[in-house]
Amino acid sequence: MTVFVCAGCDAVLSAPVSQVALPVHAHQEWGNGVLLPVLMESGTYAVDPAPWGPPWRRWSEVGEHEAAARGVFAPVYALSYGIPGAIVVAPGDTRGTVLIPDRCSGYCCGLDGGDGPNLACERCGRAVATRIDDCSLWQVVWFAPDAVRGLPADEPAARTVGWEVAPTRERQGPPPVDQTGQWSPQWEAAAGAGLAHLLAASSGTPVDVPDGLLSDLFGRALDALLPGGAAPAGAPAKTMAPAGPGLPVPDPAPDIVLVPRHPRTGDPWQPSGTVQAVPLPAEVWAHLAFPRERLPVPVTGGLPDGVLRDDPPPMRPWRPLWPDREIFLDTLARLPAVRKPWLRGVYDRVRDRRSYPHLF
Repeated sequence: MTVFVCAGCDAVLSAPVSQVALPVHAHQEWGNGVLLPVLMESGTYAVDPAPWGPPWRRWSEVGEHEAAARGVFAPVYALSYGIPGAIVVAPGDTRGTVLIPDRCSGYCCGLDGGDGPNLACERCGRAVATRIDDCSLWQVVWFAPDAVRGLPADEPAARTVGWEVAPTRERQGPPPVDQTGQWSPQWEAAAGAGLAHLLAASSGTPVDVPDGLLSDLFGRALDALLPGGAAPAGAPAKTMAPAGPGLPVPDPAPDIVLVPRHPRTGDPWQPSGTVQAVPLPAEVWAHLAFPRERLPVPVTGGLPDGVLRDDPPPMRPWRPLWPDREIFLDTLARLPAVRKPWLRGVYDRVRDRRSYPHLF
């Protein structure tokens, strides 16, 4: 495990934490006036490998070639030239910090970080982190990578045991739909990022989406974005299915497989052969790989093996799932495949807010 300390005076700034994968929804803005919960589980931290925050430079100033060298292959409003490697923790895992009063900007319910680092080291006064807890934003503390350094903690390190730590049928993450019928913001974020990878893997060919959660996640979007496809007329639709730890090898093999990202390292599970792989957060993938549908009618008598209780009632959405538009665009802009004319056309149409108003 790791303890983060001030780079200026070595004061302890965090509880002991162990590293996990950066959540796909780390920079998500969701809802209107909604108070989102804490992003990170207590006792964990993640590192954002991409630069984030000021200074920002407009796309017209950067140019296509310099942007590509920084891993962005389609026009964006602006690119961050900040220092990469920001460290995100749960607010409750911070220690020895105080708010900087003149940097406490926010929209209406809390801090949004718009004025830059708003937490200082209590001992030396150095600006070390940004606390965010405003409405529509996940509650986090981002340590500035040049203001802190990590030291080994005295506690035993969390052991990474390959894919044995991945979610399974018995260890699934939050459900896709809550009891009110609202889709989870994590699922909408995963749909946005996964849709970008899925379009790139399709090569412009229509994709046959199985019924169930997979259809909820990607069906409407693929129908809208690939109505005729960019492949030659008569080309068969591509097939897709989940693949990964705990699943049998599909026979026949699908053209596209949905695979989990390792919950600690973030690395995607690697399928055999040359099949196209679409990475998803492990918690979302587990629900797709091991569906646990509730029965729509009560069950009388004893419950047979494999049958779930009908109380509480089945969780059903009251609206279609909307993939997170900003996460979709950000993910797609960072895939080299977006330079293909057909996929760049999809990117440009989605970026135009007048396009697909009922999809995103």
